[in-house]
Amino acid sequence: MRVVTYNVRYFGHGTRGLASTGKAMERIAEALSSLDPLADIICLQEVETTSLRSNLAHPTVDGQTQLQRLMKMLHAALERAGKRDAYEAYYFPAHTYRFSATPIYTTGLAVIAHRDFHVSHHNAGQPHDITYRHIHPVKRLKQTRICAHLRVKHERGTDLDIFNTHLSLPTTLSREFWLEPRRLGWGPNQVEEAKNLVEFVTREKRSDRFVVVGDFNALPGSPVYRTLLQNGLTDAFALQSGMDELALSDFHTAGFMNMRMHLDHVFTGGELRWLDFSGTHRFGQKDGLFRDLSDHTPIVGTFALGDDS
Repeated sequence: MRVVTYNVRYFGHGTRGLASTGKAMERIAEALSSLDPLADIICLQEVETTSLRSNLAHPTVDGQTQLQRLMKMLHAALERAGKRDAYEAYYFPAHTYRFSATPIYTTGLAVIAHRDFHVSHHNAGQPHDITYRHIHPVKRLKQTRICAHLRVKHERGTDLDIFNTHLSLPTTLSREFWLEPRRLGWGPNQVEEAKNLVEFVTREKRSDRFVVVGDFNALPGSPVYRTLLQNGLTDAFALQSGMDELALSDFHTAGFMNMRMHLDHVFTGGELRWLDFSGTHRFGQKDGLFRDLSDHTPIVGTFALGDDS
């Protein structure tokens, strides 16, 4: 089974995230359709619904949401490639910034599941809020952070829990932000969100057949990263690659200006056997399939359930 986690920057990388564009969305759809083998589950971060930002440079047709437009492009790309595969998409809304009744921009997550899998449960109607608001000076303005949950049934009838999330950046209102030069993953607000995430995963997972993926805004070795490991999660990419925290930090998954960082992670339960991460490349890699499509690059991993090959 192959899973992808990818922060798509609202399909607006060419405009530095200020406006979504049809070209950016089409290129990402083409890249996803080019994976060989194709992904079974695609987890996306930074996906909009409908807003001024999502429609300014890429006007909606018949009120379609951003995710609906992506799915149309993805299925068209698959058809052009001669692939008869089809997917079902689920959107998990997080936050809406409005001026009066007009959405300026929205935030959310998406999980796209291959139609070969039966989705037995999801929380798209009410994603779980993991936000830690106590440090923010105006709590109602703090951007909501959520965890999306999808449970799929394998052809053997075995359940697999998929968790997709996007943690906050470290708050500037903490000592750690100013005293720790690495910052990302050291914010006390981030640590509290990681604890909320672990609590939700522990409560909702059916077994140790689960993955927790996303943009954690946290470096390997940070308090956030270690909080997740100390609570029973395993870094699947580190496990399969044999990299330690220092080597992981040098395998960049995101970039901002001249900075390069490893912020995206795939955590796993113990009943999944990870086979490879082929299809994963470093941020900015010249021959990378996803180069210049976002300020992140996806992590693409393949695993087996238990003793399956």
